[in-house]
Amino acid sequence: FQTRFLGFSSEGRGGPSTDPPYFCLLLVIFLVELVAGVLAHVYYQRLSDELKQHLNRTLTENYGQPRAVEITASVDRLQQDFKCCGSNSSADWQHSSYILSQEAEGRQVPDSCCKTVVTRCGQRVHPSNIYKVEGGCITKLEQFLADHLLLMGAVGIGVACLQICGMILTCCLHRRLQRHFY
Repeated sequence: FQTRFLGFSSEGRGGPSTDPPYFCLLLVIFLVELVAGVLAHVYYQRLSDELKQHLNRTLTENYGQPRAVEITASVDRLQQDFKCCGSNSSADWQHSSYILSQEAEGRQVPDSCCKTVVTRCGQRVHPSNIYKVEGGCITKLEQFLADHLLLMGAVGIGVACLQICGMILTCCLHRRLQRHFY
């Protein structure tokens, strides 16, 4: 908003005095976006490793716990939306504190792993009953993030092109105004 205001006030006043600050502001915003994009690309692999570690820990330690109702709901939704079971495979659930507890009622995986969710469907671990995806949910989640990062990158490049055009037009306007005023 402030960028547009500065740009419009520079045009509205008719003087070239606010053009350089407007150009500098566009340049700073462009450079910050550029640095953020480069850092996102550089640290993508680290993000992937952290995601693997934390998702597996979340499944084994937090799922189904009374103090982690939101986590349980999120994992259930993840497994249903991505049609997957477990972090790397359905075998990840064998060491889960939820599956080992009495609350599981004999389930080998949570009901959200089932292709058709019904009460206690997680007791029967068979490929016809549960999602058996190679690589588990982490592979599906990484693919989802990669697809959306590509889209975000394309949008970012589009915005950067618009900003570069804005900077070029600001320089042209500044030059033209200098000729008319001096």
